[in-house]
Amino acid sequence: MDFILKNANVAHLDQPIRQSDIAIKGDRIVAVEPNINTESGHIIDCNKKLVSGSLIDAHVHLDYVLVAGLERDNESGTLHEGIEIWSDFRNKRSVKTIKERARRAIEWEIAQGTGFIRTHADVCDDDQLSMKALIELRDELRDRIDIQIVAFPQSGLHTYSGGVDHMKVALDMGADVVGGIPHNEVTREAGVSSVLFMFDEAEKRGLMIDAHCDEVDDSHSRFVEVMADQTLKRGMSNLVTASHCVALHSYNNSYAYRIMGWIKRSGLNVTANPFDNTILQAREDTYPKRRGMTRVKELLSIGVNVGMGHDSIMDPWYPLGRGDMLEAASLTLHICQMSGNKEINDCFDMITWRNAHNLGIKDYGITPGAQADLVIFDAPTKADVLRLNPARTHVFKRGKIIAKTKPSESYVMDSAVNFIKD
Repeated sequence: MDFILKNANVAHLDQPIRQSDIAIKGDRIVAVEPNINTESGHIIDCNKKLVSGSLIDAHVHLDYVLVAGLERDNESGTLHEGIEIWSDFRNKRSVKTIKERARRAIEWEIAQGTGFIRTHADVCDDDQLSMKALIELRDELRDRIDIQIVAFPQSGLHTYSGGVDHMKVALDMGADVVGGIPHNEVTREAGVSSVLFMFDEAEKRGLMIDAHCDEVDDSHSRFVEVMADQTLKRGMSNLVTASHCVALHSYNNSYAYRIMGWIKRSGLNVTANPFDNTILQAREDTYPKRRGMTRVKELLSIGVNVGMGHDSIMDPWYPLGRGDMLEAASLTLHICQMSGNKEINDCFDMITWRNAHNLGIKDYGITPGAQADLVIFDAPTKADVLRLNPARTHVFKRGKIIAKTKPSESYVMDSAVNFIKD
């Protein structure tokens, strides 16, 4: 064996945590069982620390990261001012600067245990700067992280002049996923047309779909019903993701529960994005003020697969963030009032195996035969991991350690005296 992880608390899918050893050879996990005594080049004693598959960021915009304030600040804090700022800044970038900023954010994510990223790439410029930069990074960083690129028309498919042609060019360049933003079109009819375009292109090219869907407070924005309908009719269960779905927060309960039932029947996945959704939504509300997140708890309770993304990292929509998916899960736990034992575990699962399902990742998890992409946390359980946000002491990608973090130490003095550590 190349590595044996001894005495690990193994988190695999939604199974109960069990203590086992984990044997790794090459890029694969070859055994998960107690007391593995085979010779190994490296032995790590986990000492009952939690070990899980890599964290997964199912929705982020790597072409936007670290640009907050470069054009101007988003003073209103709204989604629409963020889009205006981005539209003014978009053509002031270069492939080089996009890559530099994205690489830095990716390294933050890797250090904190992320092994898979699905990034949206804005296609609404003639030079396809985002696509060029992210395709290069996808290939350059393949040994450290797996990246899926979504062709995403930020300014709209029909609203933006040449939007359809730009999308087709981006897909021809090698995008992995077809994206969209139907609620950003001027009319309901144009939004429906953009959804149909996504499904037609995905079927023709054999690609998955991930659309920004109903990312508004308007209860009349109901494109998720069109996505569920098309997913069902075309037999594309599990291949389609509706991201955000925040209008579902504002639907009347009768309609909300009816459409959630159709989401479940269709096999449509949902991705929540807690940082942006909680800070951008309900800006026009006085009080009571809506929380802005989609109905994560209720969707999970009926069997819909819900994943999670970081979405923004220091960009015109969200000026904070450091690429930590545990922070995203913790925020979801609080905003969605998911404090029951099972619900806490669900929040951890949303950044691991549930995201793996959304992204169509095969051979994921801590099981023999799976790719050896895993994380060792400096805490024993999922609940403790979310409570403490501990160091990710070891991060593995394809059987190799690619990041380490030392746990911090704190000292409490018995009295107010100067203290010098030996």
